[in-house]
Amino acid sequence: MSADATYPLRRSLEAVFAPLLALLGALVLFSVFLVGLGQSPEDFFELVWDGAFGSWFSMQNTLQRAAPLLLTALCVAIPGQLGLVIIGGEAAVVLGGLAATVCALPFVNTSPILVLAVMAVTGTAAGALWIGISGWLRAKRGVNETIASLVLAYIGLALFNHLVEGVLRDPASLNKPSTCGIGDANMLDTVPWLEIHPGLPVGLLACIGCWIFIYRTTTGFASRVTGGNIRAARLQGLPVSKLILLACAIGGGCAGLAGAIEVAAEYGRANASLNAGYGYTGILIAFLARFNPLTVIPMAVLLGGLGAAGGLLQRRMGLPDATVQVLQGMIFIAILASDTLYGRFQWFQPRAAA
Repeated sequence: MSADATYPLRRSLEAVFAPLLALLGALVLFSVFLVGLGQSPEDFFELVWDGAFGSWFSMQNTLQRAAPLLLTALCVAIPGQLGLVIIGGEAAVVLGGLAATVCALPFVNTSPILVLAVMAVTGTAAGALWIGISGWLRAKRGVNETIASLVLAYIGLALFNHLVEGVLRDPASLNKPSTCGIGDANMLDTVPWLEIHPGLPVGLLACIGCWIFIYRTTTGFASRVTGGNIRAARLQGLPVSKLILLACAIGGGCAGLAGAIEVAAEYGRANASLNAGYGYTGILIAFLARFNPLTVIPMAVLLGGLGAAGGLLQRRMGLPDATVQVLQGMIFIAILASDTLYGRFQWFQPRAAA
């Protein structure tokens, strides 16, 4: 096999090696942080393992937390294929859950299948519309999509709180302002025999479907070409604006669907519980996965496990719940720093033919 023929394999190894090195560096840095607090890093990571993967109950908790993260990570990963950095997925989640709830209320006394179908469609549409605004601003007005999505995230969260605590509030919800509920008969059950969040299989199918779209279709190939060099893509006649809008709509739709599923599977109504940070954690997952929809799956499980272990860390080590967020922040910084490693290892570079 020639040296050039091995280049795709070496590039794949580089894509795995750099994030792993960054993750290892973040863990070392966090261990120093724990020592500074007078805590044992060994005890910390042992408890994380026990709380996340040590038993079937822990695994269920981890997978339940990972279910919405699969979809919110796609909100970042799909636009990321075009070189876009979208960080407004949290607003798409809450607005998707709110739209799904409100649109389902007129149908609560009909068929549960109809109610859930309405929730899925409207939640997806709301998320696609909200993130699509960032894509439109980028494609048509040249506005930086990162800033646009961040500002729209604040607007979306404020709009959600205004509606839930105001005109859409159920008068019976005294302690925690909420919309009217969709009713127990219309709630999603867990996956049979596994007692796992029903959003998990939906998220897995979404990741697989997005991978097929990105890597096995001409539109996906055009998106990756655009992400490599947007100016060259325009010179080649690719519909860059349409690709940007499509990617943002798909990503936002995934996040909106996550909100709809959370309402249908967990809460039964839209309230502040939807604002659980799924969109923000999805950013870290997407960067860890290098925007690859299939790699999103193990990264979502990893971050879901960290979240699942938070309560155990509080009880056993007396650490605040924010400790896990500190670890996530260090991982995110390390992943961003790891971008400077790409292309710097000679072993990963193409060699001249002998």
